[in-house]
Amino acid sequence: MLNILISTTNAVFQTRVTKIAWNEDESRWKITTDRGDNLSARFVIQGTGPLSRPKLPGIPGIEEFKGHSFHTCRWDYQYTGGDRTGNLSKLSDKRVAIIGTGATAIQCIPFLGESAKQLYVFQRTPSSVDLRGNKPTDEAWFNSLDAGWQRERRANFSSMLLGQPVAEDLVQDGWTDIARRVGNALMARESGEGMPDIEEMMAASEIADFEKMNEVRARVDSIVSDPNAAELLKPWYRQFCKRPTFNDQYLPTFNRPNVELVDTAETQGVERITENGLVANGKEYEVDCIIFATGFEATSAPHRRVDFDTIGREGLSLFDHWKDGLRSLHGISCHGFPNWFTIGINQNGLSPNFTEMFDDLAVHITYIISEVLARGKEVVEVSSSAEEAWVQEIIATTNPVRNAFLAECTPGFYNQEGKSENLQNISYGPGINAFNQLIRQWREAGDLAGLELR
Repeated sequence: MLNILISTTNAVFQTRVTKIAWNEDESRWKITTDRGDNLSARFVIQGTGPLSRPKLPGIPGIEEFKGHSFHTCRWDYQYTGGDRTGNLSKLSDKRVAIIGTGATAIQCIPFLGESAKQLYVFQRTPSSVDLRGNKPTDEAWFNSLDAGWQRERRANFSSMLLGQPVAEDLVQDGWTDIARRVGNALMARESGEGMPDIEEMMAASEIADFEKMNEVRARVDSIVSDPNAAELLKPWYRQFCKRPTFNDQYLPTFNRPNVELVDTAETQGVERITENGLVANGKEYEVDCIIFATGFEATSAPHRRVDFDTIGREGLSLFDHWKDGLRSLHGISCHGFPNWFTIGINQNGLSPNFTEMFDDLAVHITYIISEVLARGKEVVEVSSSAEEAWVQEIIATTNPVRNAFLAECTPGFYNQEGKSENLQNISYGPGINAFNQLIRQWREAGDLAGLELR
């Protein structure tokens, strides 16, 4: 199939797209870049992602710091030395501050603590840090697996996280551990009439969650020798309020004499940045380098995050089309944007395993393009009625349990920093396995329902 679609493959690196516009006369997309390129494409697939623009904190004085600073997604190895395996030898005489203790910080703090003369870790909310426990794969077991084991394992993982019954946990990691506990709790409460009602399910989930988080907190006590630091490193929220993390070196880092945890919960973050360092809890910490482990912009305007405009038929901007909420069919195509596709996390099946999501969306898009070519058509576009029907399907299948759960969580990426979410922008309520089955049945029907070919 790919031989039909692609005759040559060219990659253009270190280049930013500045605009994409549909040319109706030529039935082609015109793409311009910051290097002066003017490209023409029959089909366009955007995979710009929801988290692509680094987020810097709005701390007063951030521009006044005279030392060195960088964001974790723009790691400066020329300054730190070393590589992705560590050995940041150029930090041996440096006082370093890192702001943030999310998923990225969990990974890099052990290396910083190992190399820096002094490391200050500025924390607003502690992460849930569980055992990672990586070990070599048993070759005999691997060779015994049948063809298709990857897809089966992925579907099993997603089913468990949705609380759906499975015969066996094929993954057996920290993610599925809590899901397995919730499932067992529900089975224990099952009556002769069937599964418990929604209130029973939520109660069982909360108990299982509390038991798991107690283990996470107990793990902190068992590893971190300073009782004050240990208490500050304990997460007091439901496990899936924030992205769970798994690391075996993070907590031991706080036993190092050169590492100091600076908790900023009372002031909700660093108070200000000065020429020489940072002020937190009324105290100034002088440092040579500040590292921002502050994530990516998730709630800013889409145009700012994508950083270029997509102009469809009749000069319609994609961002104007989405001004009141996302509109699409299956989360990948929009009315008014011919031969255009996007791969993302909205209005389709969502899973913590992003490669699973994007793999299945790529299969779906490939099918559509191959059918357009096989049928001798030039253009494919979502009909207005199909787009509206899918928007209403997304709203109708909203998971009320999910929304109620996130509303009670501490502010973070998962709940839009505590803001209410437009129901049009969320994922397909029944989950990724149900979504993949839906689009698979759509492909098997063969009539390209909701699409207009010309």
